[in-house]
Amino acid sequence: MKILIADKLSESAVKELEALGATLRIDAALGADDLPEAIQDAEILVVRSTKVSGETIERGENLSLIIRAGAGVNTIDLETASTRGIHVANCPGKNADAVAELAMGLIIAADRRIADGTMDLRNGVWNKKLYGKAAGLKGRTLSVIGMGSIGRGTADRAKAFGMHVAAWSRSLTPEKAEKWGVEYCASPAEAASKADVLTVHLAAGKDTVHFINKEIISALKDGAILVNTSRGEVVDTAALKDAVKNRGIKAALDVYENEPGAGDSSFPDSELAAMITGTHHIGASTDQAAEAIALEVVRIVDAYMQSGKPLHQVNHQDKSTAPYNLVVRHYNKVGVLAGVLDELKAASINIEEMENSIFSGGRAAVCTLKLDDQPSDEVLGKIRGIENIIQISLK
Repeated sequence: MKILIADKLSESAVKELEALGATLRIDAALGADDLPEAIQDAEILVVRSTKVSGETIERGENLSLIIRAGAGVNTIDLETASTRGIHVANCPGKNADAVAELAMGLIIAADRRIADGTMDLRNGVWNKKLYGKAAGLKGRTLSVIGMGSIGRGTADRAKAFGMHVAAWSRSLTPEKAEKWGVEYCASPAEAASKADVLTVHLAAGKDTVHFINKEIISALKDGAILVNTSRGEVVDTAALKDAVKNRGIKAALDVYENEPGAGDSSFPDSELAAMITGTHHIGASTDQAAEAIALEVVRIVDAYMQSGKPLHQVNHQDKSTAPYNLVVRHYNKVGVLAGVLDELKAASINIEEMENSIFSGGRAAVCTLKLDDQPSDEVLGKIRGIENIIQISLK
């Protein structure tokens, strides 16, 4: 299997992929504009931050799997991949510790104005009076928006600093909140209203664009800290700028709307840069996270080579819309299922899903086919008449 790795991957992961029998081409210098030409005969594409456009996917004649060596997949054209039947998989949770660590670093840096103080010190300015003022974290409330693995990791670290933690998440219940030792909030606005620090950990998607909007930012206390280490488009930048200017909100950001690519060298929003504590979208950029992600890439490839199904696929349909299940019990002989498929094809019935399981001993099997239309009695009769069919049922 030919794999194109368009970003850095650890040496140990490369060796393990080679041990699986894969043929590797590694070029970390490839950018989004280079990929359409580079994809060539690759069957698997591995990327970290490089954008994968629809053109790249369409040019990949042999491409069958794209692996995002990280969690977010907003840099991959999922619609085109799905249209062409190409699996897209990610490595969820493997960078959780690294991002949670940075979130805490940004919280402390914003509260103690570490970046501003460092810049003044480097410029020969000594201003202990200014930088000696800080609220501190102990006894303060951290509100977490999004209690996935990163949100929970940040909450645990904040509790170690003596902070009280409140949280809102779509899947969070009062019972889960009690189990995790956080205060349950019924809405994002409620969480924001309690916060001395609001930290955002939401996945990118159509329903999370500007999720942290003017209403939620307005619910923050004057002087509160807003931290975003998820995706830039989750926060309404214009509303955030207004809150920083007029209400003393402190912003600590690792991600930005319309942020530059990994190979770019300039940041376009100088106004925003001047008013925040900021880093360069480096949340997942630790050696520990990189190694964990790389080894997960190996697991995904291994599973795909063994079964044809990758781990952590993000663009599969959760549930088939096909309303009919045809269950075929049959002897494990050549041509049985081919006969079934021929009869369904002749009746213009589409198969949306198909699974065949072999019983112990290898003599018999059962195949379940999800169909978009109901077979007539005549079609079912023809299928029953196929040699080596034991029984069929339509559900």
